[in-house]
Order: sequence, then C-alpha cells, then structure tokens
Amino acid sequence: MSAETIYNRIAMLRAERGISRRQLAEALGVHYQTIGYLERGEYSPSLYLALKIAQYFEVGVEVIFSTDPFPRLGERSA
Repeated sequence: MSAETIYNRIAMLRAERGISRRQLAEALGVHYQTIGYLERGEYSPSLYLALKIAQYFEVGVEVIFSTDPFPRLGERSA
C-alpha cells in the first residue's frame, strides 16, 4: 500500500444495512464499480464523495475513512 492509502469501512456499513454496491452507487450518483474500488482500497475518494458517503450513512466521515488501518472486529486497540 502507498503512503497515501485511505482505509474505509464502506463494506461493513453496507453489510450492516443490507445495501448492495449498486444501491449505494445509485444513491451517490457513481458507477457501482467505483464502490468496489473504494472498498478494496484501489481508489481514494474525493473529499466531496467521502462527505456524500458519510452523509448517506448518517455518520461522521472519520467513522468511515482513516489514514490508519481500522482494527479488525473483536480486536482491542492498545
């Protein structure tokens, strides 16, 4: 991963809410493949898109995106 990798929880949020990539993409006005690229870390969103995603899920942008990897579920941070 590059030094400018942006980590995200998009897949987790989608799964929690039962939303498909296509449904999320349509709501955001992007191609469904863009959601896949974002989830795999192959593409970093623009600030505008990151804010739209956070607004869609009704959480702060920092809940979804981070410059550090998120701990895996069940792991405790030190």
